[in-house]
Amino acid sequence: MSAARTPAPRIAVVGAAAAGLAAAEGLRRLGWDGEITLVGDEPHPPYDRPPLSKHVLSGGWEPERTALRDAGQLSELGLDLRLGTRAVAYDPGRRALTLGDAGQTVLRCAGVIAATGVAPRTLPGGDAVEGVHVLRTLDDALALHRRLATPGRRLVVVGSGVLGAEAAAVARALGHQVTLVGTEDTVMGRVLGPKVGRLLADVHRAHGVALRSGQAVTGIRAEAGRATGAVLADGTVLEADDVLLAIGSVPAVDWLRGPGAEAAGLDLSDGLRCDEFCAAAPGLYGAGDVARWYHPGLGRELRIEHRMNASEQGLAAARNLLAELDPERFGERRPFTPVPYFWSDQYDLKLQAHGVLAGADRIEVRTLGEDPLKLAALYGTADRATGILTIGLTPRQTRSLRALIATPAPWPEAITGLTETVAA
Repeated sequence: MSAARTPAPRIAVVGAAAAGLAAAEGLRRLGWDGEITLVGDEPHPPYDRPPLSKHVLSGGWEPERTALRDAGQLSELGLDLRLGTRAVAYDPGRRALTLGDAGQTVLRCAGVIAATGVAPRTLPGGDAVEGVHVLRTLDDALALHRRLATPGRRLVVVGSGVLGAEAAAVARALGHQVTLVGTEDTVMGRVLGPKVGRLLADVHRAHGVALRSGQAVTGIRAEAGRATGAVLADGTVLEADDVLLAIGSVPAVDWLRGPGAEAAGLDLSDGLRCDEFCAAAPGLYGAGDVARWYHPGLGRELRIEHRMNASEQGLAAARNLLAELDPERFGERRPFTPVPYFWSDQYDLKLQAHGVLAGADRIEVRTLGEDPLKLAALYGTADRATGILTIGLTPRQTRSLRALIATPAPWPEAITGLTETVAA
């Protein structure tokens, strides 16, 4: 009689977008030969989110083009791929992951990587009203695109951050009447600062977007279950055929809550709190939008909702989880210390940012010649530079400015580098 075979150890990656896929691929590439279960709550194979508010919304891309890997590439990874399945609980002490499928399947795992991203904020009562949109998933983007396929609609975009600004630009280019409502006086001002935020607001006005700055939307007006307008805090109603809510997001951590999480000391107050190795507890790592981790280079905690960070952190989490499970085979864990990067396309402008811009104590802007929309802006604390933004600069100039952030330069030195680069 033969002995029963011991099941191969399993690592579960919860979240099947960019961070989760990068983690799964990293596990295989780094040599993990056990089972990898990749859990995604959407029915679609892993796809890229940044094109949703640009190319998919405009109709320039077919949805298939957003796929991060084709079927053959996914098959080569040998995944236990569970799409359309939501994780509902995880006990870090027992390393037991519960899935919300029909059988409430419980998976015993050697380790888990949490990459569940974020969920969009909504307004009370807005979920049940037809014509009220969010823009997080592929299905969200396709639903709004279908509405925008006929020009001349009235669209109110609530939220003047990067998502709202990009969607407003696309909708205006498609020939719609667009009103952009934000609590700030500028566009993307919380991240970019007041001067660049005002420049960007002027760009939107020049393209025909009506800006309602310094205003909050408190509700949706509807008739027969369909949105007819957005209600401002002062009672004004902005008439609309459709309303897009782009008012931020919340980390998707509900599946981590419970007695097991409390016993393990998980901090879920703003995403899954992780250390510099992306570890939240023994055997539990975080990656992407959901993870708040300590960045030792900056000396502070960050939670970044950007595409590049998702991929980089997914790989870092995979590497460090393997190092925890088998340090002799996979080596020591390494701190995750990236230079964050994001970009945004609005009309014919491409904004590129390296480092951390939000919360800067100082901002210095240099323009290239007489064009106010060809610029570089330096962001920093009292003693050093932390971020750089460029609009309309060459790739060589942008790369040169990134070096000021990659090895954080003292503020006076960074200002000199900024001035010399823009003048070159």
